[in-house]
Amino acid sequence: MKSGRVDIDSKGVDHSSFRNPNQSAHNWLVFKIHDRALREYLQHYASGILVDIGCGEKPYAAMTREFVSQHIGVDHLNTEHARNHIDVFGSAYDTTLDNAFADTILCTVVLEHLERPQDAIREMHRILKPGGCVILSAPLFWHLHEEPRDFFRYTSYGLEYLFDAAGFEVVEMRALSGFVVTFGQELCYFLTRFQRWPLRLLVRVVQFTIQRIAYLLNRWDRSDRFSWAHLLVARKPKVD
Repeated sequence: MKSGRVDIDSKGVDHSSFRNPNQSAHNWLVFKIHDRALREYLQHYASGILVDIGCGEKPYAAMTREFVSQHIGVDHLNTEHARNHIDVFGSAYDTTLDNAFADTILCTVVLEHLERPQDAIREMHRILKPGGCVILSAPLFWHLHEEPRDFFRYTSYGLEYLFDAAGFEVVEMRALSGFVVTFGQELCYFLTRFQRWPLRLLVRVVQFTIQRIAYLLNRWDRSDRFSWAHLLVARKPKVD
C-alpha cells in the first residue's frame, strides 16, 4: 500500500481550474487540498462506469468527465440535497444496482454518516467489477455536521481494516493534511458564528488569511496524525 501527503508546488500554487460547488469563503482550504488529490487519484484509477455513492448534487461530475464514460449518482430519497442530480435512488447498503456493475466507485466524505459502514463497503464490493477501484475519503478530525446522522471518524488503520475485511486490496492511502491545515480550517468554521454585521467583512478577511497561510505551510507540515481526513484507493481483486 502506498501512502503519502498532499503537496503543493514550489510556488504554493494549485493549478487545477476545478472549483467545487460546495466550496465557500470559509472552507476553500480543505476543498482545494481534497479535490486536487482526488483528481490525481481519478486520473490514475478511474475508468468506465463510475458510481458515486452518496452523490448529493454530484459536485465531481465535471471533474470525472474526462476519465470515465458514465457518472451515475446514487443517493437516498431523504437526502438534504437537491434531488435533480440523482440518477438512482437507493442507499449505501442497497444501491439497487446489479452485481459487478461498476468499473469505479466514488464515495467522498459519506462513510462517517453511515451507522453500518461495513455493510456499505460490502455493497461496494458487490457492485464493483473485479479489478475495479473504490476512491473514498473520510474524516478523522472534524466537527459534527449533518446531525444527527454523524456517527464515526476514521484513522488510516481503521479504513484499511474495513476494506481488507470486505475483500479489497488497499493500494493507496493519503493523509490530506497535518495539524496546521486541520486547526486553521476548524478555526475558520468556528469564526463563521461571528459573521454578522458589522463584523462580517473583518471575519472574512481573517478567514482568508488563516486559510492562505495554512495552505502555504501545509507543504512543510508532516504531522499526518492530525490530518482532517484520509483519501483511499482500494481495488477489488481480479478473479483467477
